[in-house]
Amino acid sequence: MTPPVPDHPALFLDFDGTLVEIAERPDGIVVASDLPEILMRLVDALGGAVAVVSGRQVAQIDQYLSVPVPVAGMHGLERRLKPGEAVEAAPPPAEMETLRERLQASPLIGNGVKLEDKGAGLAVHYRAAPDRRDEVLATMNALIADLPALQLIDGKMVVEAKGKGFDKGAAVDFFMERAPFAGRTPIFIGDDTTDEDGIRAAAAIGGFGIKVGDGPSAAQYRLSTVTAVHHWLDTVAEQAS
Repeated sequence: MTPPVPDHPALFLDFDGTLVEIAERPDGIVVASDLPEILMRLVDALGGAVAVVSGRQVAQIDQYLSVPVPVAGMHGLERRLKPGEAVEAAPPPAEMETLRERLQASPLIGNGVKLEDKGAGLAVHYRAAPDRRDEVLATMNALIADLPALQLIDGKMVVEAKGKGFDKGAAVDFFMERAPFAGRTPIFIGDDTTDEDGIRAAAAIGGFGIKVGDGPSAAQYRLSTVTAVHHWLDTVAEQAS
């Protein structure tokens, strides 16, 4: 069923797999030529109540989109409520340095498995070696077993370590307590297991989630592809303007 467009929506958009197709490498994604225009129309139509909520860093989202929107990066470890403001970043736990040293010395990295150091978080990507998923997850669990300040996020072709207490649901709650999001109906759109926190948070405060693609989800609605997401966002911009 096509997701409805409620009065006064607030949109929370995942990036990889939702706004852009997932690529073999994190830096290999391609932004569709019409996406920035769609997002700008949404920002205008919704009074600025459009946020990107991603596992990527805020600086990367700015680089790829070039659209002034609120952003929660690194699953909420980084936040910027208003375009032009400084990014608020939670300091990484001291145990992150221990994990960094362990990963740099680990035979896990290589042969299609890549370590992305985000400072406040460490992401191990296996998009180029999907057959190594179980090995990556088991190794990461073993490496943080004695590091209680850290938790793992098991995402799509990536396992990421970060400090506890931050997820996409908490990012939704943060934005919804502040203008221009407060008082609107939250809608979270995402494709990954990491997006389920955002989907549940939106539903808990009177909104709903939209799952992109297949797989189990708490979302009430679905869109089949990234292209379908763009078409639906275009419809929202048209109806809300």
